[in-house]
Parts: sequence; structure tokens; C-alpha cells
Amino acid sequence: MTPYEKLLLQNKAWSVDQQQADKNFFGRLEKQQSPKFLWIGCSDSRVPANQITGTDPGEIFVHRNIANMVVHTDVNLLSVLEYAVTVLKVEHIIVCGHYGCGGIDAALGNKSFGIINKWLLNIKEVYKTYQAELDAIEVHEDKVNRLVELN
Repeated sequence: MTPYEKLLLQNKAWSVDQQQADKNFFGRLEKQQSPKFLWIGCSDSRVPANQITGTDPGEIFVHRNIANMVVHTDVNLLSVLEYAVTVLKVEHIIVCGHYGCGGIDAALGNKSFGIINKWLLNIKEVYKTYQAELDAIEVHEDKVNRLVELN
């Protein structure tokens, strides 16, 4: 079985489980979307918003990108933000980073990542703002985690 086939089977099994647990689950989701939260999080596959908050589909409107950046020129993020606020009427906006972020770590180095380099420039700007503080941190992992917090 290919990974793609496995993924489709898992999706079907999840759907069946949801319907067995709650026959109206998909009908309810189809008719409404009124989340109270917009979650701007990292694309990292280990940080799925619904799972780590214990919420069901429809409870959080989610936007993810590398290193959970909020960049004033990112039309994708700005569109999500406007839709969440003006159409969905979300009440709270969460920008959620995580320790050990690969995007933050990549921004601290000088390795080329192709087109990602342009995105990492935003994190490098945060680094420049706090360079004296960050350069004083000797352990690389601690430096990454502090930049996560500052970001």
C-alpha cells in the first residue's frame, strides 16, 4: 500500500468513526462556521492546532506558515485575517510559535534554502532587532528558542 492509499484509507476510517460517534457531525459542520479564534501557527506537522487545543473542526479558523509569521506584505495572511475578522467575526487572534522551530533555526544560519530565503528574511529582521541579546546566548538550541519567543 502506498502512503497515498494509506492516507485515503485513514481518512475514510476517520469519517466513519465521526459518523458513528455523532450522526449529525458533518451536517452540523456543513451548515455553520463560527469559530471564536483565528490561529496563526507554524506549518510544522507536529503542531496541529485542533489537536493540541483539544478542539473540534469548526472551532478554530487556522492559518499556517513557516515560523508562524505575521508579515504586513503577505496577501495570503492578510486575506485570512480580513475574512476571519470581517466575515467570521472571530473574537480572538492567537499567534502560536513553538520551541525547536526549524524555520527559526534556518534563519539563524547562512545556508541557502532557495525561495524560502525570502521568507526567512522576516525572521532575520527580528534577529537583527535583538542581536545583542541573542548573540550573548551560547547554546544554539537556547538561542533558537529565545528567537522563537521574540518572533
